[in-house]
Amino acid sequence: MPFTLQQLSDIEEIKILKHRYFRAIDTADMELLSGLFTEDVACNYNGGTYKVSFKGRAAMLEFLANSFHSGAAAMHHGHMPEISITGDTTASGIWYLEDVFINTETDEHTFGTAIYTDSYRCVGGTWKIETTSYDRVIEVVSKFSETGARLTVQRLAATGRKPEARTDISHLVTWQA
Repeated sequence: MPFTLQQLSDIEEIKILKHRYFRAIDTADMELLSGLFTEDVACNYNGGTYKVSFKGRAAMLEFLANSFHSGAAAMHHGHMPEISITGDTTASGIWYLEDVFINTETDEHTFGTAIYTDSYRCVGGTWKIETTSYDRVIEVVSKFSETGARLTVQRLAATGRKPEARTDISHLVTWQA
């Protein structure tokens, strides 16, 4: 069945929404992030060494601000979106993630891929992320100092939350060996 013009427009708006999410986490743009989620957003991230699970926009923003902090460098790319319009104001999406995360404070360098599964809701004419989850496909963690590389640009050092402003998010994360 062919897409309607409205469905095609909605799909493009959802792609832009997810692209903004990736850009905003990599630059700690909390103002932009605050408008991307429904109030009741639910999150589940399953990595190789961690599980993250929580509900609510406030928890999402606190988690992101404390994860993409001044001691980190990050790059997230979402590829090959599969967006389905499920109703007049609802949609779902699958994205393939490729990411790099460097924590200069713990000397960890993570490279990974994951499959994101999201649901979206149009609120007041604007598409927002209602649920987001991913399951890792690949996760490689190494000591950054052992890579032989050096970090010459680190935008989050300027834009990310400084150590004295960070809060404890350990209740949102379960670490695994």
